Amino acid sequence: MARPSRPRSVRGSAGRGAVSVRAALTRAALTRAAAAAARPALPSVPVTRQQHDLLLDLLDHPGAGRHIEQFSWCWRGPLDTERFTSAWQSVIDRETVLRAAFDTGASPRVVFHARARAEVVRHPAGTADWDELLERDRLRGFDLRRPGPLRVTLVDVPASAPGPHAGPGGALPATRVLLTFHHALLDAWSVFVLLEEFCRAYLADGVLPGGERRPDIRDWSHWLEQQDAAPARDFWARAVPGGAPAVLPALPGPGTRESGNGRAEARLSAAEAARLHRWAAARAVPDSSVLQAVWALLLYRAAGESGPAPVGFGVTVSGRGITLDAVERLLGPIRNCLPMAVQVDPAHRLGRLLTALRDRALDMAAYEWVATGQIQEWTGRPAGRKLLESLVALDSAPRPSVGLRAELAAVGVRFEPVHASGAHNVFPVSLLAHRGVDGSLALSAVHDRARISDAEADRLIGHCARLLRHLPATDEDATVADVLATLGGEEPPSIARRRPGATRKAAPKAVRPRRRSTGGRSAVDRGPSEY
Repeated sequence: MARPSRPRSVRGSAGRGAVSVRAALTRAALTRAAAAAARPALPSVPVTRQQHDLLLDLLDHPGAGRHIEQFSWCWRGPLDTERFTSAWQSVIDRETVLRAAFDTGASPRVVFHARARAEVVRHPAGTADWDELLERDRLRGFDLRRPGPLRVTLVDVPASAPGPHAGPGGALPATRVLLTFHHALLDAWSVFVLLEEFCRAYLADGVLPGGERRPDIRDWSHWLEQQDAAPARDFWARAVPGGAPAVLPALPGPGTRESGNGRAEARLSAAEAARLHRWAAARAVPDSSVLQAVWALLLYRAAGESGPAPVGFGVTVSGRGITLDAVERLLGPIRNCLPMAVQVDPAHRLGRLLTALRDRALDMAAYEWVATGQIQEWTGRPAGRKLLESLVALDSAPRPSVGLRAELAAVGVRFEPVHASGAHNVFPVSLLAHRGVDGSLALSAVHDRARISDAEADRLIGHCARLLRHLPATDEDATVADVLATLGGEEPPSIARRRPGATRKAAPKAVRPRRRSTGGRSAVDRGPSEY
């Protein structure tokens, strides 16, 4: 069939043909607008301040895979793709947030669609490289204007493949499962709730009983709209000191000549972690306050101060400490990052710093719903003077019940531990901690390699682990200076200055394994860390 010629009127900008084409296009636009007006409007809610700031960040860093997180695990036993997909579709049909999208007009809103399709793709054994798949799927991102902030990829493992994902003697088939989601609509806590619902649906032949569940993201949005911002504004004005707190655990240094995200790791053994936990409990402080105290010491040390000085960093909160029924089952981007500011005095006892951090965390609990951008404005800080440049996070997500695992085992299915690769780091460095299945404490310094090199991140996480191992040996009278003396005369790590106006570029298509540190040894990170 001959290819139709292009009308001349499209090539020219004058003449009767061009006018008729413009008129036709105008008529088509008016027809589409009339059709859209005739359709019933979809239910929607305004975006939260946190979502608004996230959307702006995405505009500043297109194609960089920011705010994308990935969970993975090994599914051992038979996997029926149709039943697997039906189970996820059933969860999507039930959960409003999985059918949500953004209308990014003049007044952005979260729009709730009646239907969204489960995206499940399966790769036969030997047809996909796992590391490359992880990176490409993250960089693919999501079109947030379309419903569906979550997708699932299955990769079958050859029966003869070596390593932890191969079945013993090839007796049990194994499939690696990758779940990728966007922080604009979901957080890690939400995904663990969704995994539990998926498992129940899979056990019920792919159908999750019941209709839409409440509370959902709409209830959370309405709750936020009803909050009086005045008490929160007053609290944060008092909680965040003026001036410029130390916000980086490193000294200014040269460029790294590296790019992408890196992860330096160290691990406290189960015995060391248990000893640290008992030491913290004896001082009536949670493990999170201990991690924050060590990070505050590293910030203070890098600032080069000799007397009292403020430090500031971000802490993650679940955001679910609000007065909303069944909030622990609420799905959405509820998890939040809030600024923690504290005074560090080398002459004070360490216990005083621990207590200050614990009490501040308790005070902040009433205002976990406030966005960092709001706090920045309320405290009168210009955009260039950041409240925080690092983050401390201790895993606190729910876990699938033992009973549910037993039900899966009864039909020949076993889950390996769920792993998280972590979201693309939006800070120069973040300290992430989680407990392993053996009771150990895994520490990760996730860092922007353009700012902190792999070697410097390795030193930073090593200093952090050394301080944590030393704390149980300290007595009640130990001062901040006494604890810092553990690091002796070692220099803090260095960090490159950010170039004015520089933005992070998307990772190159060629995927290279990133080096990490594991307790002082270098290793190649061939997959996500255990969550």
